[in-house]
Amino acid sequence: MSGHGEAQGMISAKSGPLKGTASVPGDKSISHRALIFGAMAVGETKITGLLEGQDVLDTAAAMRAFGASVSRHGEGAWTVAGVGVGGFREPENVIDCGNSGTGVRLIMGTMATTPITATFTGDASLRKRPMGRVTDPLSLFGCQAYGRQGGRLPMVLVGAADPVPVRYTLPVASAQVKSAVLLAGLNAPGETVVIEREPTRDHSERMLIGFGADLSVERSHEGHVITLKGRPELRPQTVAVPRDPSSAAFPVCAALITEGSEIFVPGVSQNLTRNGLYLTLVEMGALIGFENPREEGGEPVADLRVRFSPDLRGIEVPPERAPSMIDEYPVLSVVAAFATGTTVMRGVKELRVKESDRIDAMARGLEACGVRIEEDEDTLIVHGMGPGGMPGGATCRTHLDHRIAMSFLVAGMAAQREIAVDDGSPIVTSFPIFEGLMNGLGAAIRRG
Repeated sequence: MSGHGEAQGMISAKSGPLKGTASVPGDKSISHRALIFGAMAVGETKITGLLEGQDVLDTAAAMRAFGASVSRHGEGAWTVAGVGVGGFREPENVIDCGNSGTGVRLIMGTMATTPITATFTGDASLRKRPMGRVTDPLSLFGCQAYGRQGGRLPMVLVGAADPVPVRYTLPVASAQVKSAVLLAGLNAPGETVVIEREPTRDHSERMLIGFGADLSVERSHEGHVITLKGRPELRPQTVAVPRDPSSAAFPVCAALITEGSEIFVPGVSQNLTRNGLYLTLVEMGALIGFENPREEGGEPVADLRVRFSPDLRGIEVPPERAPSMIDEYPVLSVVAAFATGTTVMRGVKELRVKESDRIDAMARGLEACGVRIEEDEDTLIVHGMGPGGMPGGATCRTHLDHRIAMSFLVAGMAAQREIAVDDGSPIVTSFPIFEGLMNGLGAAIRRG
């Protein structure tokens, strides 16, 4: 599959029990950051377990374009010879970030305080997404951005020649915006401060400290106050990328709703800023065991043992949990459709500006599959139909969104009739082995 090629329809039919080990790819968020921080260090960073999805490969290509040496040495094994903080050279060509909002926003932050010019673009989905939430705070450093109406790609960024440190309070909970500001602050003098009222995934903070940055996090009446001292010399590191909890969500949720299933998912990140889905599933009655908790690459991980859960019940998901599971609401809405009772998801308006309007995409697709849905700008409500209760039998639009495609393919494994998606090609951006892994467990996914 190619996230940049022709549409590829896919069909998921009702499967027998899912059995076996689901070794999901490395964490996408950490993979992006490992490449970017490695490019800003002085010396060679070694990475194992890197996700080799198209999103991350596009970030690797961007780091090469800015002057770093990035090499692959085997499956998931990469090295990055960095150019140091402020050492990016001006790229000769347009930086194409494909489908990745994380990639483009973090890379923009990284170059924003270096006096070079770069042009960014992406696929049709990424070109629809708002960039002003990043370019607005980057302008405070002295960076200039020139994009399409509404702050959309393609966009030219002119890095600040004389950057100044910034104190910035996030208007929305966004790890991408937080990370972009911190990355820009690396090459600004003095202290850059980011304040977030709600905690978001903290991979950037963990990795900045690991690479030698002077960064502190304090709790105050304002929220989390992150202070970064500018212009450090980052030290190269050996980074072991844990397995992605967002990718693990798909085999986990498929096993929960598919009768007779029992699977083992090793080494999944349990970072508290990323585990909201798993807390929610347990509250719904999911049979998930968390085994062998440990730390790998500075991140908490555990092995998951997951069994079919016939007694799933609808709940109201706490809205403050949204930042820790924002990417997992699509597949959670599928699980909710197979639960008994109503699942209410509030505080999720951020879903409307992801790779697609994910509230609308899931609502329309689930309705087509026979599920009753309610929604408003900030809410998605799913009225569950119980185990095996979803009729299915629909073709669902994915809107170039990998998580929408995978969510409906998971639904097809337990629905009464097969479910098709109009385009599964974007799956390669985050989970290139999805089809083979799921079919290896016993799913019945085919092209068509």
